[in-house]
Amino acid sequence: MASFNKVILIGNMTADPELKQTQSGLSVCSFSIAVNRRYTKGSEQGQQTVDFINVVCWRQNAEFVSRYFKKGNPILICGQLQTRKWQDNNGQTRITTEVVADEATFVAPANQNGVAPQQEAGSYTPEAYGAPTFQTGGAASFEEIPNDESLPF
Repeated sequence: MASFNKVILIGNMTADPELKQTQSGLSVCSFSIAVNRRYTKGSEQGQQTVDFINVVCWRQNAEFVSRYFKKGNPILICGQLQTRKWQDNNGQTRITTEVVADEATFVAPANQNGVAPQQEAGSYTPEAYGAPTFQTGGAASFEEIPNDESLPF
């Protein structure tokens, strides 16, 4: 039987991420995100609640998230659900479910109308990084081909 475990979430960081090192030197970052969820209760449609989801990143993803994300920042997470079970110091069995993130990336914040801004001051532009620019002239900038019958296709 085939199985599939993929989670894609967009939410806001609920606190600054915590970066730690394992005993073997691997970077691990844990944080939680707040994700809005709509539901229907009886005849009331469009009710909204917030889910707080724990996320764990490893290695380069952990360092990336801890360096570039802070409390309140929107973030997109792709990963898998994982359930862990352990004994605490009092001998009680504890269980947690979290998302182990394979990818974490930036999300453009929406303006007050819910639309992502096209261009803001300080945002990425190809010209600012030396990318080539292309002229967008009219039809006169293209070479005229007098006879289509000579083309091989």
